[in-house]
Amino acid sequence: MDRRQIKTHLNHTLHRTELDALGTRSHGKVRDTYRHDDRLILVTSDRISAFDHVLAQTIPFKGQVLNQTAAFFFEATEDLVPNHVQSVPDPNVTVAQRCTPIPIEFVVRGYLAGHAWREYKRGVRTLCGASLPDGLHEGEKLPAPILTPTTKAAEGHDQDVTPQAAIDHTGIDRSTYDQLADHAHALFRRGTEMAAEQGLLLVDTKYEFGRTPDGKLVLIDEVHTPDSSRYYYQDGYEERLRQGRPQPQLSKEFVREWLMDHGFQGRANDTMPDLPESLRVRVTERYVELYETVTGRPFKPDTHPDPEERIRENLSAFAPATK
Repeated sequence: MDRRQIKTHLNHTLHRTELDALGTRSHGKVRDTYRHDDRLILVTSDRISAFDHVLAQTIPFKGQVLNQTAAFFFEATEDLVPNHVQSVPDPNVTVAQRCTPIPIEFVVRGYLAGHAWREYKRGVRTLCGASLPDGLHEGEKLPAPILTPTTKAAEGHDQDVTPQAAIDHTGIDRSTYDQLADHAHALFRRGTEMAAEQGLLLVDTKYEFGRTPDGKLVLIDEVHTPDSSRYYYQDGYEERLRQGRPQPQLSKEFVREWLMDHGFQGRANDTMPDLPESLRVRVTERYVELYETVTGRPFKPDTHPDPEERIRENLSAFAPATK
């Protein structure tokens, strides 16, 4: 994607939608959700979050990349786990079946990176009930993938929990938890296989599940996107690991690292820095690169100067509630 095209779109991003004709609206960190009867309309904005805070600046085309990446992987994994997707009528929009979310993120880790590495570096050897051996290095492959559930916080920081604490937090029974854990591991195996086909390593990712009105458990939210996942490049991985060099990655971790370098980790007294335009452009390039790499498809952005108006037009023909 041309850098000039990204720069031109810096002032035409999708920040926050006000499409109340679609249904009852709520704003999340990244998505605006509209509820109507048994349907959800999920609008993926260009907002970006880190350390459980939404940053002030948006990232051009980020919402399109996330929504289309998730759509690709929802379709690629529906034989393993049913999901909530009904249609994708706009680059930023997914129409889904309304579900009751299970307030746990099922985080699967195949490598020691990110939050897990930060905890390990300060001496933690048991993470969410999963034991980690001594002597591991940053970015090293774990003996086997581990599941590290976290609470799904409406506000503030998500918290690491053990499986039993996750069960207590959600009120689900053990067999349901085990079924969802099995789903998470199966999805991670599929994601790992698909990443390998594209020369990538799926480092870690998170899955969210919900229950439909008839009681069926389904995959919701997003799957294997750059906001929910971390990828390394397979080429040169072992050599970089031996030399103790950092692994270049396709994820938004480098945004977190930039924020930490500028004194922000979401702590009470931290001041959130503004993202310069040059960084916003680079972040877009990273997101586009990940989409094209993991899907094997070229990213074709919709460059409508008013994305919200485009969404309104696309959905007016789709949903009677918009008329």
